[in-house]
Amino acid sequence: MNLRFFSIYCIIALLVVGGCGRQVKRVDPSTQIDLSGRWNDTDSRQTANTMITQMFGNRWAVAFEQRHQKKPVIIVGLVTNRSTEHISSETFIRDIERAVINDGSIRLVQAGDRREELRRERAGQQDFASPETTARWGRELGADFMLQGTINSIEDSYRRNRVVNYQIDLMLTNIETNEVVWMGNHEIKKTIRN
Repeated sequence: MNLRFFSIYCIIALLVVGGCGRQVKRVDPSTQIDLSGRWNDTDSRQTANTMITQMFGNRWAVAFEQRHQKKPVIIVGLVTNRSTEHISSETFIRDIERAVINDGSIRLVQAGDRREELRRERAGQQDFASPETTARWGRELGADFMLQGTINSIEDSYRRNRVVNYQIDLMLTNIETNEVVWMGNHEIKKTIRN
């Protein structure tokens, strides 16, 4: 009888201990949490905001607006990940686009797959929408500038310590003339102890 009681007790104890292994708690999305030391959402958001502030602090936009009597229009091209880890450059691009829209100093047009999806929708409307509501061809807003960049990282480690330095470089180019009108960079350095 003691052996049976002990076995049941052990099984219950294992179930209780096994059931308490994981806890999930909701937190504010803007809360800075860095578990692994790798590039994360906070790094992406902070870098995008810093870079856009740098870009708007430069005179290129004011000079363009004075010369052409309109706000400049940009398109965000590729931001290539050349770091030592997987980084979703699409998330970073969305953070940049959000910062541009929120600033309001310049205009933003769609790029890549999203632009193609809009064109497919416009083509479909030609056959299936009523003539008075059909979006017309040849009315897209052309971009004056393209923003492109890279994400690089350098890692150094010794025993249980690791240092990762991320360098993000962005470049704004006049699409018509290929003139580079702005270059900016932002660095993030993290120390990790395992």
